[in-house]
Amino acid sequence: MGLVHVAVGVICSASGTEVLLSFRHPNSHQGGLWEFPGGKVEPGESLLAALDRELQEELGICTGAVEALVEVRHDYGDKQVLLDVWLVKDFSGDPVGREGQELRWVRLETLSELEFPAANQAIVEALQSRQSLL
Repeated sequence: MGLVHVAVGVICSASGTEVLLSFRHPNSHQGGLWEFPGGKVEPGESLLAALDRELQEELGICTGAVEALVEVRHDYGDKQVLLDVWLVKDFSGDPVGREGQELRWVRLETLSELEFPAANQAIVEALQSRQSLL
């Protein structure tokens, strides 16, 4: 199986102290865990176009200012992923779980209390090593 390329958005609150998480449906790969929203990059699609499309589809928001955060490669055994992770510092619209998923704003210092897919641990570490998101 090939590498799954994913554009991931770390959606920052206006204060820069919280990020928006999405709860994965129990029947999905790595289901029942919290994640940073995003999805697959389609062939011929740029990373930022994929990020904007996925966040519109999943959350109903449009990205504004973004900044590259980290690139994560992870092998789950049944699937290999490449996560291109972006801080979304500005967006328009009010986030809603358009696919029925639960959403939660979480303070940076409490991220490690939640369960994430293994590939997301590097994102949590990258966020917690920063003094500020903005």
